[in-house]
Amino acid sequence: MDIQDIKNRFGIIGNSPLLNRAIDIARQVAPTDISVLITGESGSGKEVFSHIIHSLSARKHGPFIAVNCGAIPEGTIDSELFGHEKGSFTGAHEARKGYFEVVDGGTIFLDEVAELPLGTQARLLRVLETGEYLRVGSSKVQKTNVRVIAATNVDVFDAVRNGKFREDLYYRLNTVPLKIPALRERKEDINLIFRKFIADFTDKYRSPNVQLDEGAQQVLMNYSWPGNVRQLKNIAEQIAVLEKDRNITAQAIMNYIPSEGSNLPMRINQKSSEDISERDILYKVLFDMKRDMVELKKLVAEIIQHDGNASAIANPQLINQLYRDIEISGVEPSHPKLTIHQPNGATANPAPQHDYSITHHDEEVEESLSLIDRESELIKKALKKHRGKRKLAAQELGISERTLYRKIKELNLN
Repeated sequence: MDIQDIKNRFGIIGNSPLLNRAIDIARQVAPTDISVLITGESGSGKEVFSHIIHSLSARKHGPFIAVNCGAIPEGTIDSELFGHEKGSFTGAHEARKGYFEVVDGGTIFLDEVAELPLGTQARLLRVLETGEYLRVGSSKVQKTNVRVIAATNVDVFDAVRNGKFREDLYYRLNTVPLKIPALRERKEDINLIFRKFIADFTDKYRSPNVQLDEGAQQVLMNYSWPGNVRQLKNIAEQIAVLEKDRNITAQAIMNYIPSEGSNLPMRINQKSSEDISERDILYKVLFDMKRDMVELKKLVAEIIQHDGNASAIANPQLINQLYRDIEISGVEPSHPKLTIHQPNGATANPAPQHDYSITHHDEEVEESLSLIDRESELIKKALKKHRGKRKLAAQELGISERTLYRKIKELNLN
């Protein structure tokens, strides 16, 4: 089967040399049983190439299954891939076959393989090297004869350097590397693909045909297409349904293409933004408190060096504010109070409710460095300040009311 026949069979559109090269590699490697690692950006069509390899192989009559490794929770991925025994974990009411057992004699496509946990990567390496695996909760060795085709849209070398992907597994999977070109790397195919999508959607929705003028075609060719063919298909569908004027201009098509600086990220592999914001706020508060303490120590040292009392301070209100900062910081003084002598001979006590003292030697204040303690303390102060009104306390802390309620429960605060 030549390259054009493969394109016709699998609905691949385009004549880019990079695309033809990828199809040719898939065609040559298909009759063998070696592992293939397909790399390419999200939406570039990696799964289509896994179907090409399987359909042109000796396993074409065997089962084929595509598994999105990034969509399966870490706690259940081993069970999904290798199966489990009854009672091996909570909820395992009966034994279950895994994908490697079900697809025995066929092909398994592991999409986003770089998202696998390290423990699962070690199990996968054993399957690739010996064809053996263990069900979760079992000590009996199982055998399987499965061809593995893997794919990823991340830089595997970076993942290996960062300790997130096993180097030995990378070389075992990457027996034959197959890179799918991004859509922006084959600009000559963009208008051809778009016309095919438009024709499909106008036929599907029974709408008039759409024509692109030269300016619109240039816009399509010059855009970076971070979502690749998938993004182009979505835009073609929107235009087929929404556009009243079927002669599409450059201005019209710009309404459907996001600006280059506003592209959404293609992968999400972080904690929720709410948790990150909460942590950052806590760190900021702690650093601000530390800075205030340092500034207060410097000011007190200047007073002592001048004449041993506070008469050099021309603005007693500043001292009052600094003492209030100490109280907010949670530092409880327990020494004789500092007296400020006003220029007219009067005496002012900036903090009559507490006793403060100044010693002529540096004193290290031992503070709790526990984030949990600081978090609990800040929440208590905010609630006290707003008389238990959680909505106002949450606004003061810069977090949502729901997060505050959860923190109160976690920290067992009244």
